[in-house]
Amino acid sequence: MVLASGVRIGWADLPDKVRAAVEDLLGGPVVAARSQPGGFSPGTADRVVTAGGRRAFVKAVGTSLNPQSPGLHRTEAAVVAKLPAGLPTPALLGVYDDGDWIALAFEDVEGRHPHTPWRHPEIEAVLAALAALDVQVQGLPRLYDETAEDFSGWRNLAADPPPALDPWVAGHLDLLVELSAHGHAAMAGDALVHGDIRADNLLVRPDGSVLIVDWPFGCAGPAWFDAMSLVLNVRLYGGHVPDSVIHAPDADLTGCVAGLAGMFADRARRPDPPGLPTLRKFQQDQADVMLVWLRERLGL
Repeated sequence: MVLASGVRIGWADLPDKVRAAVEDLLGGPVVAARSQPGGFSPGTADRVVTAGGRRAFVKAVGTSLNPQSPGLHRTEAAVVAKLPAGLPTPALLGVYDDGDWIALAFEDVEGRHPHTPWRHPEIEAVLAALAALDVQVQGLPRLYDETAEDFSGWRNLAADPPPALDPWVAGHLDLLVELSAHGHAAMAGDALVHGDIRADNLLVRPDGSVLIVDWPFGCAGPAWFDAMSLVLNVRLYGGHVPDSVIHAPDADLTGCVAGLAGMFADRARRPDPPGLPTLRKFQQDQADVMLVWLRERLGL
């Protein structure tokens, strides 16, 4: 399986003006920077330390690396600014944005990504963290609106089927389109949703508790969506957790699995985005896992 990764630059590769602006924000020159693994951004993701001992996590990207990535950072900054205090997520310390390059500085957290393949104590810790997100936050995008095009993946594939389309998929496209439509309707909701729960967007602290990071897809939707994403990620690494941890009506969950399987399958056939050579393979891996999951749920 392809791991989530881009062609990442480091702290030293940032333009001088970006480094200087971040150092001003943190109150002193950065004397150490350690790049962090995981994620698809082609920009930086560094734990830094200033001369005064202040620690922070800094991520920065410019349009030359990928035209869409700065917009994701801007969206994340806007989402995090709306989150209520007390949620299991690091605090945003500040933002630098010159219209081309954008840098976000977060509270540095002692922690690591969950083990993969997943271990059950860490799955339970993530579920506990997700339970804390069952709050309403004003001013966020709605998952129902954000997924309107995403859940049309099977319809797109039916209109333009690739030569190597899975035979089971080819024989069930009408059903997949119907299930996806139900899944999209189920995306309505008012709970806070992270929208991209996977191992590289989670940090396990020394006490075993979990923090949730990387919020560009934060939105309002059904409270169970993030638990569904967790189950997908566990399955992606060869593990299993019962669907009962996802507190969703059976038909809604089946429709969501169908819709997201179609989204990943449709996106996986697109050209590689700049700086993200592994993204399409990662999407295909997720499509494959979700199709197995869907067939289990359907008994087909």
